[in-house]
Amino acid sequence: MAHRRVHVVDDDPAMRDSVGFLLDTAGFEVALYQDGTSLLDTLPKLARGCVLTDIRMPDVDGLELLRRLRAGGHTLPVVVMTGHGDVPLAVEAMKLGACDFIEKPFNDEALLQALRSALDRGGPVEAVDLSLQEFMRRVGTLSHRERQVLDQLVAGGTSKEIGRALDLSPRTVEIYRAKLMAKTQATGLQELVRWAVLAGLA
Repeated sequence: MAHRRVHVVDDDPAMRDSVGFLLDTAGFEVALYQDGTSLLDTLPKLARGCVLTDIRMPDVDGLELLRRLRAGGHTLPVVVMTGHGDVPLAVEAMKLGACDFIEKPFNDEALLQALRSALDRGGPVEAVDLSLQEFMRRVGTLSHRERQVLDQLVAGGTSKEIGRALDLSPRTVEIYRAKLMAKTQATGLQELVRWAVLAGLA
């Protein structure tokens, strides 16, 4: 079951316990850590499975944990939990090699699906694949204004902030956002950001 092992890092005991219970119930083997240092101190060199870490923690946060894992030669896939509106942090985590991120509060099935995908992938983000090429083809169909909104979204802008930056009303930004989501076939902001980072657009 080692390949189904999830190393959960979160400084919030209640959150850590609830995620641990959920994963245990879903058939995963779970190891819980109260901080990044605990994980780094006890993780075997050839550990299997994946890491699920909160991004905002004291001392060693999720980004620093990612840096240290990679510096230590660990290639475990990492899924990062972010707070609502932490898109810039999620983008940075993806650039550091996280394979996915999930926004709190998340529904149980979304988390389980993210972890299953990470475990199936079995390593850090790999090179461009066909689905990424397809995403880039779809991005090529965006209008100039839609592409501007895409860039602002991936930078973490809210509709109000994007509106101010592009001299549009928030309502108009929402219309462009809906159009670009339809054209790229992204199921949500999380997927859009993930693909944009993998494609080098962020």
